[in-house]
Amino acid sequence: MAAPLASSALAQDFSPAAIEMFHALRQQPNDLARYVFLVKTVQELPAADRPLGMQMFASVENELGLYNEALRDFPLKSHVAVDMTIPTATQWKAADAVDVIARQAADRRIALINEAHHDAHTRQLTLALLPRLRALGFDHFAAEALLDKDASLMSRGYPITTSGSEYLHEPSYGEIVRTAIKLGFKVVSYDVGSRTSQERETGQARNLYRKVFARTPDARLFVHAGYAHIDKARGRLGNAAPMAMQLQQLTGIEPLSIDQTQFREQIPGEPDAYTKLVRSFPARGPFVLLDRATGKPWSAHPEQYDINVLLPPAAGQRAVESGYTQPSTIVHDTVRNQSMLAHSVNTQRPEWLTLHDERRPYTISTTLCRVTSPCVVDAHYLDEGENAIAADRYAFMQGDTTSKLYLRPGRYRLRAWDIRGKTLSEQVITVNPR
Repeated sequence: MAAPLASSALAQDFSPAAIEMFHALRQQPNDLARYVFLVKTVQELPAADRPLGMQMFASVENELGLYNEALRDFPLKSHVAVDMTIPTATQWKAADAVDVIARQAADRRIALINEAHHDAHTRQLTLALLPRLRALGFDHFAAEALLDKDASLMSRGYPITTSGSEYLHEPSYGEIVRTAIKLGFKVVSYDVGSRTSQERETGQARNLYRKVFARTPDARLFVHAGYAHIDKARGRLGNAAPMAMQLQQLTGIEPLSIDQTQFREQIPGEPDAYTKLVRSFPARGPFVLLDRATGKPWSAHPEQYDINVLLPPAAGQRAVESGYTQPSTIVHDTVRNQSMLAHSVNTQRPEWLTLHDERRPYTISTTLCRVTSPCVVDAHYLDEGENAIAADRYAFMQGDTTSKLYLRPGRYRLRAWDIRGKTLSEQVITVNPR
């Protein structure tokens, strides 16, 4: 998996074409400019580099609030070992992931959860776990996307666009960091630049030990990481010893490791292990499977991580029951067909953005863009600076369309801006409770 642009991506062993792409991306002035750059560039990459290019493109879509499109443009198929048996409802039952993880973490000192960088849905669970783990006594929170250079993060109380890598620009990630600070966690960064995968894993583990346990030996740490960094044994990173494995060796503390990336939704949906599981175990939010006899959570790879979390389809359970996992109206050419990426997107956004009705839909349209396309509409908390990570955002790629932002009750500064970063319109709005 590609590393964040701001950290180790440029140092790792990529092809000259990929390195040139990374350098050019860093020169783009904003996320919308990066999107347009990749639309033009990905199809020109050598075939071997296109998956990497599509991952970067999907990550930018994710940062712009184009969540359905990000899943579609970088599908990650659930890989199942030949000898693995998919759980069935006769032996297993679904349970709320937040409740189960909180119980499992009650007597642990370290808890780690992973994400897919281009899928903000994998950030919903971390946001829900923060208050539960804080109540249990967890006092440090580490986020992979943060960088060392924002010395004012804790005193300011919210992240800004330069607080971390581009992944942090996605509103859900910003909300995670903002919430952790409000709850009283000491928030730390830990990612490193590196030449190899092994150097990165080692550097991450050492940073966590140095910043947390070397300073506060009795600390309790919650870590939000990417993909297989949370593994306690080799395997998914080849011969590299994962960060969590090395952190356990440094501290003598076995972490609780939770995986969300092994079984994930794809668009368009095809019959696979994920589809079978969500059809067998309908749920509204993140869920785990418990053995009906023992109550033990299911892990497809218990030597590497302790619990598999499954996320319900972004379009809702009814979509799966109807035989598809997303609205079927999305039209978008992809470089998998060696053709130009189109700017047509589906303006229907995923159901999980309501956060179980904590956030309210607020209708927006391209009238905010003053006939300029493409444009981005950001909603910022009114008491935060202009460079704060948005509470929600959405990128309009064509004119005369509407969509929705999802916002907690309160007052916001709504700003529309173009590819140059120029403000097209700005107003203060109020989102009322139900």
